[in-house]
Amino acid sequence: MLDISPIPAFDDNYIWLLRDTDGDQATVVDPGDEEPVLAALEARGLRLGAILITHHHYDHTGGLEALRAAFPLVRVFGPEDQRIRGLTHRVGEGDAVQVPGLAGRLRILEVPGHTATHIAYRINSALFCGDTLFAAGCGRVFDGTCEQLAASLKRIAALPAETRCYCAHEYTLSNLEFAKWVEPESAAVAQREQGVSALRERGWPSVPSRLGEELATNPFLRVGVPAVRSAAEAAAGRSLTTGAEVFTALRRWKDEQYD
Repeated sequence: MLDISPIPAFDDNYIWLLRDTDGDQATVVDPGDEEPVLAALEARGLRLGAILITHHHYDHTGGLEALRAAFPLVRVFGPEDQRIRGLTHRVGEGDAVQVPGLAGRLRILEVPGHTATHIAYRINSALFCGDTLFAAGCGRVFDGTCEQLAASLKRIAALPAETRCYCAHEYTLSNLEFAKWVEPESAAVAQREQGVSALRERGWPSVPSRLGEELATNPFLRVGVPAVRSAAEAAAGRSLTTGAEVFTALRRWKDEQYD
């Protein structure tokens, strides 16, 4: 059986650890810091078989060199991006990856926008989406484009509602505050905020989240909802026609007035 658990890193990162419960090999996703990974592996008596990288930012790749030194045979998967050093396997859209210690294959989805080469990994009902999709939010646009990110989120939104979304940061409460700006009358947003607050008060992660919950509360996945479009139009000061235009207005509103 596949077991997935978070390794907290830095102030608000999560490095995800995957393992089949009957084995002693582990896979980690986006290890920005090697120290908590090494500590988690030692505490659980595990060997590192594979590393999955979603994009080039240092808080997702900073531990690569040290982890490769500690586990010379580790396989390191990541996108076609020369800014990421230490990859052993470069992967892209439609690839199916078999990693040591996991029974299932990981499917690669290209989801650019936050960065131009961002990818996600899907296994069973789990999606490791890096900084493309956050719980109740999405990543900023750096070297990708708003149009790319809007398309990537639309693609994720089409996955089964039971998909579990494993993002890389604990931003949920802040993102829900912005969701209330967009849909102040939403009972679903208010209910989710209450539940997440209870988790965080106990020191528990608010992620993964279920995609169905994102579709009900995440404004960046709700660009086709009339209330969301109206809020985006009010923020932009003009009429908006396409979902990509609504998304861009929401992202700029959050960047410029909320964050």
